[in-house]
Amino acid sequence: MSKVSFSTLAYCKMVAHAAKYPHCEVNGLLVAENSTKGDKLVIVDTVPLFHQCLHVSPMSEIALMQIDQSASTCDMYIAGYYLANETLDDLSYDKPAHKIMDKIVEHETNVCMVVINNRLMELNQKESALLVHTQDDGKWKRLNNSNVQIENVTLAAASAVLQQQLYNNLVDFDNHLDNLSLDWLNTEFSNCVERTSGHDMGRRLMINKSVS
Repeated sequence: MSKVSFSTLAYCKMVAHAAKYPHCEVNGLLVAENSTKGDKLVIVDTVPLFHQCLHVSPMSEIALMQIDQSASTCDMYIAGYYLANETLDDLSYDKPAHKIMDKIVEHETNVCMVVINNRLMELNQKESALLVHTQDDGKWKRLNNSNVQIENVTLAAASAVLQQQLYNNLVDFDNHLDNLSLDWLNTEFSNCVERTSGHDMGRRLMINKSVS
């Protein structure tokens, strides 16, 4: 695809995950709607995965299966992967990123991979902190910033998340596996961002209770 856009919710959850664990490497999955497949990829939600150990394969498998099942019931699909590295200037993506993306591209081609630029994790978000990569002839290449769409209202919402420390309400899969009562879909966090920003978060991943 030639363009990638991110909803306010998707962007805020990625930024919140990196901000909650500033001294850790964090990762997560990107989710898109099936109806948006085409020349432009629209990321509508993200699922924060891990902050303790990104190399634990069984946990990744459990997370992928559970998220894929939930996405399919919402007419969505796993459309990529994001990570923020531990050190400030590290913009690389590592083996876990490649392994998870290999699994994702087995089923989908309209996907991307995101690296969060820690130097742009400022309290007042004036520009996107995301470096977006797409596949070109089997290789991951960075997409030009002009082809990455993030609205000003999204940056304003992310600023509120950082300034008001709303990221403390975010739950990742590490948290969920430690305490299964914690909501990895982050309904509370999403509602909190919506109230604070006054901006409708739009469609999001959820459990479809009508599906057994």
